[in-house]
Amino acid sequence: MVHRRAVITGSVLGGALSALTGPAEAAGAQTAAQVSDRLVEDIAKAVRSVRDEIERQYTFWEIAAVRDQLRTFLRANGKFPDFIEVGSDVWQQVYDWHVRHQQPLDISLNAEGRYTMAVALTSLVLRPELTPSYVGNGLDAR
Repeated sequence: MVHRRAVITGSVLGGALSALTGPAEAAGAQTAAQVSDRLVEDIAKAVRSVRDEIERQYTFWEIAAVRDQLRTFLRANGKFPDFIEVGSDVWQQVYDWHVRHQQPLDISLNAEGRYTMAVALTSLVLRPELTPSYVGNGLDAR
């Protein structure tokens, strides 16, 4: 079995290092080692960045805080909450999530004149006077 490091250093770095080695191999060996270490670090950073972007695109990071409150309420009460109060940043993230994933938006005004948005059998209530990243505990209508 061929290890990943052997493939990377054998093919990608082999071409880069062959250009560095020449008549002054003794002096160039140290330079080549430094360049290869730097190149390996650059490749590792690029791979991490691609992995992080893929993870970010295929997880629902925008609504993670809301989903945590939904799960907590569900475990405690055996049902989803009727309402969760959220700040303006969370509201915008959930709105953007709906748009990005082409989910239907159900935005309305409640009896108090506050904006509400339906998410997973729960209504988010916009509370702009609170901290923008605020996510309240789930509330029951009863």
